[in-house]
Amino acid sequence: MIKIAMIGAGSINFTRRLIMDVMAVPELRDTEFRLMDIDEDNLTMVTKLSQHMLDINGLDQATIRSTMDQREAIAGADYVICLARVGGLEAYKHDIEIPLKYGVEQCVGDTLGPGGVFFALRTIPVLLDIARDMRELAPDALLLNYSNPMAMNTWAVRRAGGIRVVGLCHGVQHGHEQIAEALGLPQDELDQICAGINHQTWFVKVSHQGKDMLPGLLEAFENHPTLPQTEPCRIDVLRRFGYYSTESNGHLSEYLPWYRKKSADMDRWINDKEWIGGVTAGYLEHCLTRYEDYKAMYPKWLSGELDSIPLGQRSEEHGSYIIEALETGKVYRGNFNIANQGHITNLPDGATIEIPCYVDRNGIAPTWIGDLPLACAATCRASINVQEMAVEAALTGNRELVKQAILHDPLTAAICSTEQVWSMCDEMFEALTPWLPQFNGEGRTWADIPQPADALYHFTR
Repeated sequence: MIKIAMIGAGSINFTRRLIMDVMAVPELRDTEFRLMDIDEDNLTMVTKLSQHMLDINGLDQATIRSTMDQREAIAGADYVICLARVGGLEAYKHDIEIPLKYGVEQCVGDTLGPGGVFFALRTIPVLLDIARDMRELAPDALLLNYSNPMAMNTWAVRRAGGIRVVGLCHGVQHGHEQIAEALGLPQDELDQICAGINHQTWFVKVSHQGKDMLPGLLEAFENHPTLPQTEPCRIDVLRRFGYYSTESNGHLSEYLPWYRKKSADMDRWINDKEWIGGVTAGYLEHCLTRYEDYKAMYPKWLSGELDSIPLGQRSEEHGSYIIEALETGKVYRGNFNIANQGHITNLPDGATIEIPCYVDRNGIAPTWIGDLPLACAATCRASINVQEMAVEAALTGNRELVKQAILHDPLTAAICSTEQVWSMCDEMFEALTPWLPQFNGEGRTWADIPQPADALYHFTR
C-alpha cells in the first residue's frame, strides 16, 4: 500500500480526477489517500464524493482519509500532491482587478505578469511549509506540484525546499491533440518533441511515420474550419516563429508584448467568447461560475442523479502515470518541469524548464534538447528574467525586487510607465497582505537548501 497526501484537496473536480486516475492502475488499488484542505466545507464535499466513487466502483481496498492538519496528512507519505490555490478566489480577484485599473488586461493571470508574480509570492511560502513537513515527516517522498505559477513555484522549492519535486502541467498533451486535429491525423501516430518553459513550450519537432510535418503546420492551422477563430494569436506566433506553442490563445497572449495592448487591432487576436480565447478576466469568471456549479451538482453526484467519474477512464494528467512507473517499473514518457542542467543549452541553468522525461522504477530521467530555436528561446528568456527576480523576492521579502520583476514583464512593460508599475505593486501589496508573510513584518525568509542529489535521476524508498 502506498500513501498519497493531497494538499489543497478542496479542488473538487481535480482531486476526484486524480484519485480515479490512480485507481485505474490495478497495482495501486490499495492506496491510502490523505485529503487535506483549510476549507472545511470543500474538504467535506470532496471527501464524500471521493468515497462515493470508490464505493460505487467496488474499490474497497483503497481508503480515503481527510484532515485539516497538513502534518498529519504528510506523515509517512510516499507521494505528496500539491493542488493549492493560495488565497482562493478572494486573492485571485486582486491579481486580475488591480492590474486592470492600470491597463494590464490579463486573461488568466496565474503564470507571469502582475497576477502571476503575486500568485507566486503567496504560494511559495505554503510550498516551503509543505517541504519542511516533508523533510521532517516524509523525507523520501516525492512532491508532485500542480500549483501555478509552475515555473516559479518549483524553482523556489528546488532552491529552498530540500526535497524531491517535479512540476506537472497538461499543456503539452492538449497542444499535441490540437496539432493532430489540425493535420487530420490520429494523435497516437503523431510524434513530437516539445520543450521550453511552462506555458511557453514549443513543438520543435512534429513528425508522422518519419515525415517532418512542421513545414505544412501553418497551412494546416490556417485552413482548419474553426482554429483560426479560436487561436488567432497562437497561429500568428506560429506564422512569425515557425513553431507552435502549447498554451491556449488566452494564456499565450498575456506572456507577450504584442497582442493585448489597447489598439485598433486587439480584437484580431483575442477571442472574447470564452476564457481560453483570451477574454480579459475570463478565467476568474470561469472559476467563480464553476464553483457555484459544483455546489449545485454536489448532491446530485452523491445521489447518483449525475454520473461520477467512471473507473478506467484515465485522464492525460501525468501524476498517476509517474506513480505507476515508479511503483511498477512500467516506462512512461511525459513533459515535466525540472531544473535546467544543460538540457536546453540556450536557456539559463537553474531555471525551471519543461522537457520530455522518462520514468521507470529507477526514477525520472530528463532528456537532452540542445538549443531551442532562437525566437522561442528569446521569448522564454524574457519570462525567465521575471521568474528569477520573483523567486528571489519571494525567498527574501524584497519588495523592490518584486516591482523590478513586474517592470520587466513583457505585457506590463508594453503598457505601463515605471511610476504606474510602482503604484500598481503598492496597491497589490496592500490588498494581498494577509497572504504575504515574508513582506508583512513576520520576518519569514528562507535560505537556500539544496535539492537532494538524487532528486530525479534515482528514486528509492
